[in-house]
Amino acid sequence: MTADASSSPTITTFIGGGNMARSLIGGMIANGSAPDTIRVVAPSEATRRRLEEEFGVDTFASAAEAVRGAGVWMFAVKPQVMRVVCEDLAEQARSARPVAVSVAAGITSAQMERWLGGDAAVVRAMPNTPSLLGAGVTGLYANAKVDAQGRALADAVLSTAGPTVWIDDEARMDAVTAVSGSGPAYVFLLAEAMEEAALAQGLPAEAARTLVLQTILGAARMLTESDEAPSELRRRVTSPGGTTHAAIQTFEQGGLRELVARAIASATGRGGELSAAND
Repeated sequence: MTADASSSPTITTFIGGGNMARSLIGGMIANGSAPDTIRVVAPSEATRRRLEEEFGVDTFASAAEAVRGAGVWMFAVKPQVMRVVCEDLAEQARSARPVAVSVAAGITSAQMERWLGGDAAVVRAMPNTPSLLGAGVTGLYANAKVDAQGRALADAVLSTAGPTVWIDDEARMDAVTAVSGSGPAYVFLLAEAMEEAALAQGLPAEAARTLVLQTILGAARMLTESDEAPSELRRRVTSPGGTTHAAIQTFEQGGLRELVARAIASATGRGGELSAAND
């Protein structure tokens, strides 16, 4: 049994008020969620005040108080403290039977279920920071205790921040984290490197920034608004013997594909390490 998705409104409590929680809260409110249906637990008074001012949500210093009556518990704390946070709420979880959603990298649904006292409906989620703009994407996995209503509740929260992708095999969630959860940082690194290269070629700083950012924005729109594969879009702008061809050859000769594969494998492995370290 999970919380009733037909009840109106469903209260969502965020346990943790950091960047990921802010991203999801911003996405929810931007897509029509009422601030009075969102609660946030944060130990810092300054953080609570900032969240209240920015989003108009109710904030709490105590998780035990904030989860009362909430149908969805969004755990947005660091993996290293997740066990303590869950165990402190285990008695309430056994009684309230909420949908518990974790956005912590490397924490498995089995760990969450056990720490919440057993028999808990757990959804493991990996959103990314563009959720703040409503341009995020979230990978989701539900354990066997989550029914259709529970999935709908979790999806209703996460989909306000962008598309959702349900994963049937939890073992693949570390790869989701590595690709999309960490992925924005890869794009930021590329932008950083392109801007530095533009400056090295003599472009003024303001021009370099505008050229790089608009190029990445335009390329992203072409990727998402076109039915063509990335390889085909790349082929169309890469004339043999031209300037783009020269750059692409340099990337390929430098082992870009292998480097990306290694980077994502490293991030995937780190997710598994976090899980083992916090068991």
